[in-house]
Amino acid sequence: MQSLFPLFSRRIFELKHGFLNLVTSKQFYVFEKEDPHAHIRWFNKITSTIKYRDVPNSSIKLMLFPFSIEGAARIWLKKEPPRSILTWEDHVSKFINQLFPPSKTTNLRNEIMNFQQRFDESFCEAWDRFKHLLRACPHHGFMELHQLDTFYNALTPTDQYSLNVAVGGNLLTKTPRDALTIIKNKSKVHNSRNKSIVSKVNTNAPSSSTPHSPEIAALVDAVKAMLAQKSSSPASVKAVEEICVTCGGPHP
Repeated sequence: MQSLFPLFSRRIFELKHGFLNLVTSKQFYVFEKEDPHAHIRWFNKITSTIKYRDVPNSSIKLMLFPFSIEGAARIWLKKEPPRSILTWEDHVSKFINQLFPPSKTTNLRNEIMNFQQRFDESFCEAWDRFKHLLRACPHHGFMELHQLDTFYNALTPTDQYSLNVAVGGNLLTKTPRDALTIIKNKSKVHNSRNKSIVSKVNTNAPSSSTPHSPEIAALVDAVKAMLAQKSSSPASVKAVEEICVTCGGPHP
């Protein structure tokens, strides 16, 4: 890489010190939950604001990137043979392939394809988990229509029915944009209902004021009754009378 910078090494040196704190504020260590794609996106965003006369932005990225990584990532970069990375595109490709191996991509793609809503998982929780899988593997290669089809077929019959009712038919007959909007709206409604129920129980509001379904109101009232019963004083225990085990008389 050094051969790329002989004409402006002094300027890059000055630039590097000026932006060193910026690129080291969020170093990549290759921890388990770290995403190399996310790091590249962050680094591109940061360095895209750096302008230097007669210096290509890709060269600035190559000079500053080593300072944005630490631990195993820096060890990997030091082991790269000399002149094996000549462009920023080469660098990104090697970085992703090294720290996001094909086996990890395959596993995440399988998780996306085989996604299923869990029996104890609400609609919004399932949607959040599905989105997390997509973000964890941004190069999954699934078209938006395929993503929506996978998520819809992974839902419980009840949640599928509620989506279909919302569109007056089958959700998958809608355009991806419309289907995604309906899914987002349903997720927001479920979140707001959950917050309202928690607030209602905590404030002990009368059940007649709830805007939710009778089933939810009955559940809230049942929880309130149970809490009230637990908070009441325990019933008195009747004294045990001594009787004779032989004749049944009033003596021990």
